[in-house]
Amino acid sequence: MRSKYILIATLLIITLQATAQETKAPHGYTYGTKEVAKSPFTLEELKLLEQSLLFSEEDVKYLRMSHDILEGQTDAILDVWYGFVASTPQLVYFFGNTKTGKPDGEYLAKVRARFKMWILQTAEAKYDQDWLNYQYEIGLRHYTTKKNKTDKVSSVPIINYRYIPALTIPVTTTLKPFLAKTGASTADVDKMYNAWVKSVLIQSILWGQPYMKKGEF
Repeated sequence: MRSKYILIATLLIITLQATAQETKAPHGYTYGTKEVAKSPFTLEELKLLEQSLLFSEEDVKYLRMSHDILEGQTDAILDVWYGFVASTPQLVYFFGNTKTGKPDGEYLAKVRARFKMWILQTAEAKYDQDWLNYQYEIGLRHYTTKKNKTDKVSSVPIINYRYIPALTIPVTTTLKPFLAKTGASTADVDKMYNAWVKSVLIQSILWGQPYMKKGEF
């Protein structure tokens, strides 16, 4: 029990550090740059995936509606998400330092800063080539290809893929109360929430591409 509270306290310190660094671009944030390789998954294939998930222009509309609602709440949202990670040993494990066996605070802080950008990008719902390329980049950073390299850390070499789509549920379930905080109607909150579930699932599927052999994805 004590170790759980130590983890939570560590993550709260990380929150304060990340807030102090917000004036500059997050470390390792390469969205839209030449550092990001082109995704082998095409925009045409993305459309077919969206159709398979019943993701529509209405979902795009409600994701964009959520942007202004969530923009001022990102730190509070991340506090909830990081608290969940802190209380879930099998997730903290992926941020552990292999030399000390403890969570790497600097690693967690750098990821958190990029995670904040991810919230806003999801809400912007711009499904263009830059967005698609960056999903591939995120997948590579979860897989052995680039895990640990962006932040130059000594941690476990891969995030097991099974946990990536599984996190769709805790991420979106805990987000719903934040969507309701600014007085949106119940119907609009439900539609924003449903759009977020679909978008997070689409992204978690795309992040799995590096895990698959050519032709299997």
